Amino acid sequence: MISAVLLDAGGVLVFPEPEPMVASLRAAGIATDPQTLERAHYRAMSVLDVPGSPAPQQDTWWSSYLADYITECGLAQEQVNQVAAELAGIPSHGWTHVGPGARTGLRDLAELGVPLGVVSNSDGTVEAELRRLRLCQAGDGDGVRVGVVVDSAVAGVAKPDPEIFRIALDALGVSASESVLHVGDSLRYDVTGAFAAGLRPVHLDPYGYCPAPEGHEHVRTLAEVLAL
Repeated sequence: MISAVLLDAGGVLVFPEPEPMVASLRAAGIATDPQTLERAHYRAMSVLDVPGSPAPQQDTWWSSYLADYITECGLAQEQVNQVAAELAGIPSHGWTHVGPGARTGLRDLAELGVPLGVVSNSDGTVEAELRRLRLCQAGDGDGVRVGVVVDSAVAGVAKPDPEIFRIALDALGVSASESVLHVGDSLRYDVTGAFAAGLRPVHLDPYGYCPAPEGHEHVRTLAEVLAL
């Protein structure tokens, strides 16, 4: 039996706003499509996840992610740093693009009747953004109702620290165990953090980019979580 499902936000429910990416890449002579942008996200995350590599620093994480992202889109290496710097300087750039299958997957999970929660490393805005996007919210609203949304900037602790998962489970009234699924797109933060908290990690890895795939489960879509 599954006692609860926790979900990451970025890379599971929402993705970076595509318009700035598309515009910058087009200016550099690179044409993109939605699948290319989605694949670029997962490739960038996998590069940051390589075992043994230094943990990304808070002040450089976004720039590193953007560099790997646009490299995957086909940008010439000599242009990567300049374009990544331009993108990093866009103040309105946010994780506001609802992922394909996110709405349907959330609704289907909610219909199972198991407690749901969101656990995100974010900047204090994730709960308001998920509500604004009518994707999900804690309490009443236009999206899927979940039991809790935990934002690391608000909680004061971030994945992979197991304490952030305990905060979510306490709010749901569920004990930490392997009957709790945590679905995320990062080996470094989601899989490692879920194991540390005593949960069952599920790596959302649509393109098979996980740099260390042994020892944990993988799914390509939220819909596949239903089978678990």
